[in-house]
Amino acid sequence: MNGAPLARYEATLQGLARKDRLRTLSPRAGLDFSSNDYLGLADCKRLGDAVIAAIARGTPVGAMGSRLLRGNAPEHEQLEAHAAAFFGAERALFFGGGYMANFALLTALPQKGDLLVLDELAHASMHEGARAGRAEFVLAPHNEVDAVENAIKRWRAQGGMGCIWIAIESLYSMDGGCAPLESLVALADRHEAFIIVDEAHATGVWGLDGRGLAVAFEGRDNIVALHTCGKALGGSGALVTGPRTLCDYLVNRSRPFIYATAPSPLMAVAAREALAILADEPMRRVQLHERIAVAGRQLAERCGIKPSGTQIQPVVIGDNRRTMAVAAQLQARGFDIRGIRPPTVPEGTSRLRISLTLNVDEAAIFAMIDALAEALAQDDQR
Repeated sequence: MNGAPLARYEATLQGLARKDRLRTLSPRAGLDFSSNDYLGLADCKRLGDAVIAAIARGTPVGAMGSRLLRGNAPEHEQLEAHAAAFFGAERALFFGGGYMANFALLTALPQKGDLLVLDELAHASMHEGARAGRAEFVLAPHNEVDAVENAIKRWRAQGGMGCIWIAIESLYSMDGGCAPLESLVALADRHEAFIIVDEAHATGVWGLDGRGLAVAFEGRDNIVALHTCGKALGGSGALVTGPRTLCDYLVNRSRPFIYATAPSPLMAVAAREALAILADEPMRRVQLHERIAVAGRQLAERCGIKPSGTQIQPVVIGDNRRTMAVAAQLQARGFDIRGIRPPTVPEGTSRLRISLTLNVDEAAIFAMIDALAEALAQDDQR
């Protein structure tokens, strides 16, 4: 080959570089202000001990097949039973990851003839599922309940007769803001609609026992929740919880569930132990909330930045190059803070995404904010 078939890919990469949007992989370095390991469970001894004990009992590393074949391990079923009870749901299903679980939900549950209304800032996996699914879908302006209702009314007025689905995150991963869940649930009730709530960044951190921001609506027959295991729970995989009928339907009609090799049984063990830790060690959440409050006060006082009130704090800079330059300054001073650029966020809103976890103490937070204030001041002078 003369290299010509690769030319278009090289041209795309060069175009991304010109726009300061070329992504590269970099190793972990510095204090953790970028991970989703909010409760510090990824390196937790109790989680590790549970996995070691499972290996000693003979639990295999691999599942050896899909869940519908030989891949259905006792550890999967034990986790799902525990998760259903923990999250107040009729049933839970364990997927290999949050992206695949969201894709599975939105390609299987909304049917042809249905309407899916998707918050414009919802996870990329939700957008991909919506595009690949069979239902008509529309994007709603972020957190605008009236816009969601207007979309439903327009669709009905145009003859739409199917079911209505609303897909949202409870805590948005790049803004750190929360969905107006009470208003959205009331809207869903008025229109006999279903809601799919991605609790990825809320699970473990918010709600009673860390059960998420939608905890008040657990057990309803029109709500399906997704709880990822790779963020605050410290492992990998994702749990879908909801009515038994919908979970059974996923087992029978969701291609990502039917045809994928099942998650490692060891990850099922880790996820189950993580749920037990949420119930047994509430001080982890208390400590994290204290760090969130401290960081919020300091960001407001030292940097003039409005606190998000959650463990995800965006610092919107706007320009791609400037964003990455400020991130590089902070990384050089030992703080692992990453720049986020389009298409992950809208054009003109490139930002630092500061993540607060139990992997850093308050002294580190003070030091990071000092460095951030200096870096932003230098950027303003350019």
